[in-house]
Amino acid sequence: MTISREHKICIVGLGYVGLPLAVEFCQKYTTIGYDISPQRIAELSSGHDKTLEVANTYLDEVINNHRLSFTVAIDDIQDCNIYIITVPTPIDNYKRPDLTPLIKASEAVSQVLKVGDIVIYESTVYPGATEEDCVPILEAGSGLKFNHDFFCGYSPERINPGDKEHTVTKILKVTSGSTPEIANTVDTLYKTIITAGTHLAPSIKVAEAAKVIENSQRDINIAFINELAVIFNKLDIDTHAVLEAAATKWNFLPFKPGLVGGHCIGVDPYYLTHKAQAIGYNPEIILAGRRLNDNMGCYVANQVIKLMIKKGLPIANAKILILGITFKENCPDIRNSRVIDVVQELQEFACQVSIYDPWANAEEVQAEYQLNLIENINLDSYQAIILAVAHDEFKTLNIKTHPQQVVFDIKSILEPTYIDGRL
Repeated sequence: MTISREHKICIVGLGYVGLPLAVEFCQKYTTIGYDISPQRIAELSSGHDKTLEVANTYLDEVINNHRLSFTVAIDDIQDCNIYIITVPTPIDNYKRPDLTPLIKASEAVSQVLKVGDIVIYESTVYPGATEEDCVPILEAGSGLKFNHDFFCGYSPERINPGDKEHTVTKILKVTSGSTPEIANTVDTLYKTIITAGTHLAPSIKVAEAAKVIENSQRDINIAFINELAVIFNKLDIDTHAVLEAAATKWNFLPFKPGLVGGHCIGVDPYYLTHKAQAIGYNPEIILAGRRLNDNMGCYVANQVIKLMIKKGLPIANAKILILGITFKENCPDIRNSRVIDVVQELQEFACQVSIYDPWANAEEVQAEYQLNLIENINLDSYQAIILAVAHDEFKTLNIKTHPQQVVFDIKSILEPTYIDGRL
């Protein structure tokens, strides 16, 4: 298939990944953004993006000046011939891959799939998911035959939420296709918008595996640093001073300790380990890193409690302020935020926990975690303050520890002499 401006593209899923992609593709091709949320479609159609990935003024501009529209109606996307699926791939309460959004998206696309169409998946999955889990759904719903009537590609998303420097067009894109010809077609398609270039993988499974190990590698490296932080704390050694000294060697990797959340690093390793266990191999290093990182929230909470006890502060009914609930700084994304682990552990000690976050949406926090955000803060009214997220707004707060208060800095952005503890 030869790519031309006559192709009509449908982006399925308009979150942190899908919307920026739609905005770029619409400047080259007629593009429709499809999402199952009427609220999201109404919001975007009015020129507003709550994820802040696309500036509202720019979103207005591309809607008015380019070929971009949004819809919740499946009939509106039946004329498209390239479908790009960018839905979430979370894990369930048992740390198992939850393919529900991917399955439902595949079912929707199967209803409009035609001879010659290409379906490209961007969602992070385990190796084999596209061809083993998604393709059968496309075939069953459409009555078409894979690699004869329709084709597939896989090009893993590499969006970094909140990052205004490494945007979608500036990140090199891995591409792949279900046949050599389709692989070249998919690669050519992305080359029209990705200024950083592309890397054509030899198969869909290779591209799937490449994506899932990116975040698994980072997760393991952070787990190692988190373990060092625990060890050095017991040795009464400043972890950051150690890391600063070690970083003077040119090939030392500059990772820092912290909570590991979000929809990628804290999730993707479980997709790889799930597939490994399915084929009879029990991964040790990956799961060990996950266990350690998943426990860091409880570790932080217990460190704060110990510091409070040393100062003679009451624990039961103590008022504790947590600054930040999003999974990273200067970003409204609260998905899989591990700050919740700190909150829940402190509540186990019967502490009264208040959360302040100028970036997070209060309704989303209530729906996701059943927690209420506070709108104003008085730093002096708390027995402990935990800086959990490095929002720019928190860097200017006048936070200084005193005998009747504990200050714990998870992100290590405060002056060390003004705090009682940090990772």
